[in-house]
Amino acid sequence: MAIKKGAKVAVIGDGGWGTTLAIMLHNKGYKVEVWGPFADYIRYLEKKRINSKFLPGIKIPKEISFSADIGLTIEEAALIVLAVPSHFLRGVLARIKEENASGAIILSAVKGIENDTLLRMSEVVEDVLGKRRIAVLSGPTISYEVARGIPATCVVSSEDIALAEEVQDVFMSERFRVYTTGDIIGVELGGASKNVIAIACGISDGLGFGANSKAAILTRGLVEIARLGQAQGARPETFSGLSGLGDLVTTCISSHGRNRWVGEQIGRGKKLKAILSKMEMVAEGVRTTQSVFALAKRHNVEMPITSEVYAVLYEDKDPKLAVEELMLREKKAE
Repeated sequence: MAIKKGAKVAVIGDGGWGTTLAIMLHNKGYKVEVWGPFADYIRYLEKKRINSKFLPGIKIPKEISFSADIGLTIEEAALIVLAVPSHFLRGVLARIKEENASGAIILSAVKGIENDTLLRMSEVVEDVLGKRRIAVLSGPTISYEVARGIPATCVVSSEDIALAEEVQDVFMSERFRVYTTGDIIGVELGGASKNVIAIACGISDGLGFGANSKAAILTRGLVEIARLGQAQGARPETFSGLSGLGDLVTTCISSHGRNRWVGEQIGRGKKLKAILSKMEMVAEGVRTTQSVFALAKRHNVEMPITSEVYAVLYEDKDPKLAVEELMLREKKAE
């Protein structure tokens, strides 16, 4: 049954992407309420109508409401959109479970892999809430551009393709084209793992390397991601689509990419702790590197770029040495 225009949609997360999705949903005719964890900032958003921390310069329509009460936000919602950093998702879901929002469709717009469990985000949802109607939204969708109406595309994935098509109808517009797929494993792994490769591209930029170097990282990085995905049952073709190659390219080349920026600072000689201490937004790739590195070991999958990014971030390896060792690996056929 389709989500009717005028139905309530709860957006969980007041960051740049959550705010962008809220505006898009409002423009499509839905009643939107956004939840954020900090009451002071929620009051600021309600009053000022600009998300100055995470989406500066974009006016928020007065019809969109804000709340720091998650129970009120999800009450009577037909759709709950999750747009929080991945490491906060389990805690947020526990609060949603307490409020018993059992009837709503759950849409994850979160990109990451949980560190301790190595679960994908839809798996975390099921682990906390039980079996639910779950879909995933992913793709090359930088909020700064989407919020300004610059044409973009994405993919909605669910094991229930009818549900994916239902969510497709909710978001599809003349400036936001939505595709569907049943490969939820590939979509989530692509959306999470690309942030690791984006850090590698940023390191390359910070070291002063050129387009050739970035092309090599992108290409071989995609091979790694696809290799890991197939080991977990994903379809190979998913990784040449929007949630694979599309998202990877955008994240690695955009000046607004947080993960690429973190890598660039590291390439310039700065330390990870100092870099993260100055960031308002979350660079998902930093935590995801730990998860992808662990998954590669679990599935015995060769991921040399990921391994070197892990060594640079968590073993204080010199980025120049990491590049040298990648270049001097044993020769092989492509």
